[in-house]
Amino acid sequence: MDYLSPTYFFDYESEEIQKLVADYKNTSLSKKEIVKQLYLKVRDSWRYNPYSLSFSKENYRASVIAKKSKGHCVDKSILLIACLRALGIPARIHLAKVKNHIGVERLVEKFGSNELTNHGMVNVYLDGKWLKLSPAFNASMCQLFNVAPLEFDGENDSILQEFNRNGNLFMEYVEDYGHFEDVPVSFMFKNAREHYPHIFDNGTKQTEFEL
Repeated sequence: MDYLSPTYFFDYESEEIQKLVADYKNTSLSKKEIVKQLYLKVRDSWRYNPYSLSFSKENYRASVIAKKSKGHCVDKSILLIACLRALGIPARIHLAKVKNHIGVERLVEKFGSNELTNHGMVNVYLDGKWLKLSPAFNASMCQLFNVAPLEFDGENDSILQEFNRNGNLFMEYVEDYGHFEDVPVSFMFKNAREHYPHIFDNGTKQTEFEL
């Protein structure tokens, strides 16, 4: 498996991605510190938005995502993976299904469920082991939901917060789809159609959904 090369989606040779990683080239920072800083950059510089679904391959290119101000968890994971690979740090995308237990009214209204699929996260290879990290929820959004922002220490998995600050159940992992060398768009599109059929049953051939 190749977790370092550029692809159509992880197009890190593009001007947009090279600009994002410029400060981390020719640096004395360790790979661990670089990953920690890039994680925070992606987590907080792009606002999390679960209500924008795309079924256009172009919109899953890292260079396209970099020009936006917000993104889905898959978008933000793709962006971080491209940045990591650009710096010679192996990274791959990992997908799962999660259930949100707080602030779910709009989710249920739009998706017909409080389950979110495909949830995207990043696998990064550091110090001889693969670690999971989830750059989805920006710190300002966490503040609104009374959840501590998710941190990454460079040594342990950093997956979505199970509880909020009051001890109430927040995010629950329901199903693990595993990791992929590249963005599995065919799998993602098929999965979304199976879980949210009502979004597609409107007689149109939309590729973009702002719910």
